[in-house]
Amino acid sequence: MTAEVACAGSREGETTISERGRQVSVEEFRSLQRDYTDATEQFAAMNEVLTALGRSSSDPDAVLDSVVESARRLCRCEAAAVYLIDDDHFTLASSVGLSTEFVSRIGEHPFRIDRATLLGRVALDRQITQIPDVLSDPEYGRQDVQRIEKFRTIMAAPMLLDDEVVGALSLVRTEVDPFDGRAIALLEAFAAQAAIVVRNVHLVRELEERGVELARRVEQLEALSEVGGVVSSSLVLDEVLSNIIMNAVRFSGCDGGSIMEYVEEERSFSVRSAYASSAELLRKLRGIRVDLETTLVGRAALEGHPIAVADLDTVELDPHLELLHDDGWRSVLAVPVLRGERIIGALVVRRKRPGAFSDETVEFLETFASQSALAVWNAQLFRELETKTAELQVVSQHKSEFLASMSHELRTPLNAVIGFSEVLLERMFGELNERQDEYLRDILSSGRHLLQLLNDILDLSKVEAGRMELATSTFSVRSALEYGISMVRERAALHGIAVGLEVDPALDGIESDELRFKQVLLNLLSNAVKFTPDGGHVAVAARRDGDDLVVTVTDDGTGIPPEDRERIFESFQQGRRGAQQEEGTGLGLTLCRRIVSLLGGRMWLETEVGVGSTFGFSVPMRSPVEEPPAAPTEQAHLPIVVVIDDDRASLDLMTAYLDGLGVQVIHARDGEEGLQSIRALAPAAVVLDIRMPGLDGWQVLTRVRDDEATRAVPVIIVSMLDERSRGLMLGAADYLIKPVGREELIGALRRVGAVHSDVALPEAGGARSRSRGAG
Repeated sequence: MTAEVACAGSREGETTISERGRQVSVEEFRSLQRDYTDATEQFAAMNEVLTALGRSSSDPDAVLDSVVESARRLCRCEAAAVYLIDDDHFTLASSVGLSTEFVSRIGEHPFRIDRATLLGRVALDRQITQIPDVLSDPEYGRQDVQRIEKFRTIMAAPMLLDDEVVGALSLVRTEVDPFDGRAIALLEAFAAQAAIVVRNVHLVRELEERGVELARRVEQLEALSEVGGVVSSSLVLDEVLSNIIMNAVRFSGCDGGSIMEYVEEERSFSVRSAYASSAELLRKLRGIRVDLETTLVGRAALEGHPIAVADLDTVELDPHLELLHDDGWRSVLAVPVLRGERIIGALVVRRKRPGAFSDETVEFLETFASQSALAVWNAQLFRELETKTAELQVVSQHKSEFLASMSHELRTPLNAVIGFSEVLLERMFGELNERQDEYLRDILSSGRHLLQLLNDILDLSKVEAGRMELATSTFSVRSALEYGISMVRERAALHGIAVGLEVDPALDGIESDELRFKQVLLNLLSNAVKFTPDGGHVAVAARRDGDDLVVTVTDDGTGIPPEDRERIFESFQQGRRGAQQEEGTGLGLTLCRRIVSLLGGRMWLETEVGVGSTFGFSVPMRSPVEEPPAAPTEQAHLPIVVVIDDDRASLDLMTAYLDGLGVQVIHARDGEEGLQSIRALAPAAVVLDIRMPGLDGWQVLTRVRDDEATRAVPVIIVSMLDERSRGLMLGAADYLIKPVGREELIGALRRVGAVHSDVALPEAGGARSRSRGAG
């Protein structure tokens, strides 16, 4: 229904309003209208405060300002203020309507927490309190501020956080006009909102303080880490101590400092290093005697704890302190440097201004002093061990020279022994009788065994010296595993050993060092076949575990006793798991564990005596990178391969390897002759040795790459030197290490396009290709 509102005058002249048939007086209508307006204003004020609360973490003062303004307006008073408790008194946090004189007065004479003030009563009683007329309240004791602001009726509500009063919200009226129930309810709501703001402020401040503290702690930890790094990486005493005192002064907020070493024979201290000190002061400090018994530094060392002087003007000065005082220093902290009960020295920091040192600074400098003790102690030990270290360096040098010599002297003849044995066994120069075949196989086997021993010793030496370089590439996991199995399949078949392979179908490629990966795998497979009885089984498995590739090699051999499970990873140890006559160097597992570690992985053993063993290793996997297929290269008929080597046996062996492959082999006995052949013949490939008289292989390779006419010629290095990374960096197409097998060399030539991939290896006794000497 539509409300019909009509106004009419009563007989007494009273105005009335008719609404839906009910008569309402104008006064009652206006009261309802005021209530509606008040509710609307209250809602708007609350919304404004709540909106401000959302940003209180960034601007808490603005929120408090909004609270006091809304409280003043809705409670219809002349002034409102928020006070926060600070120890035994209140501090004004936000206000509206208060005079400057009032604010100044309570700043100088704040409200106390007692019954002489309204705020004190609120804090003590923990409830809303109103004084209808302060002039009629005999207990009220702040007439000084009343006379300034001339307030009469005042009311305040406690601000509670976790049942603790943290402040109060106060309202002021300058007339005697007590607040009604509506105003009391509003004040209580606004006080709760102000308390929320205070909580947020506390949280933000605590967070900021913790952030500052954390940043300072991080800086201190960085300084300690830096000092620790210097201590562990250097045994030059002055360098270590200079770094320590510099960081001690920097992070303790001091202006300068020095570090002293204790001279036990003289029972005194001598300055070893100083920071932020003039050259003249340092000269004087080094010229005085800092006695143990009569100085501040000595007393700190004897008592075993830091001693500080907040103001040098107020104490009796020893010679050391007097020197500092005359130079303008005013406060000093001496921290003893101790190692157990032994006095090592003292750390002294100083400032140009008087003042106490905080407990935090003292604690931090004690840590620095501990670092100093370690540095001095290490330097003293270093001086004592200098002679022995020099002797060890000589021994190490002899070892390196011996290994380099052994590499040169053994690899070259082994190259010939193994290579010619393979050539003869392939019947390339005619048939062999049964005994010749047997003896040649013994020679080949012994040569390979000696080569393996030599390679293991050299590899282990490289790992121990930190000189083994990894050549990362992307390769197929399955192909690498199948290669390893193919290398042991013949021996396994002779003993009736079945070798199985299980590869996770999800495995594809891995980014690692393919050569070292295969080396580890082949060693584990060889051991498994070696120590598995006839008719046994060997299983190879590969799976992905997170970001790692896990490979296991399991055999059903005799197993390894518990006491040997770590010993077999030591050099020249095989453990008691097979006959004593089993061949092997005893270096394989040692080297495998070191290589796996270099690859970023780990190796482990699971074994049970009488059941078998599982050797496993894991290496990191990376996303395989697909390489575009190489464009086919068109070869001219009978391409030329130039072989540059000063060793005649090596030249003959390379020629035999390439026999029957449809290539011309050109010999060059030194670098100059080789360069002439390359420039004159534009060969399909060059096979280059490194160590040659006159122009060595590195120089030949550099000149080939620098010459526009020869830059495109692929160069394959075949050398006893294991410097693959250097060769590839200088532009070599491939790098093979002597002794080199025939398939290895032909594979390299195929990769560079010098030999067609469809050319099959010749059968034994095949016709030899035409060869001529260069020059």
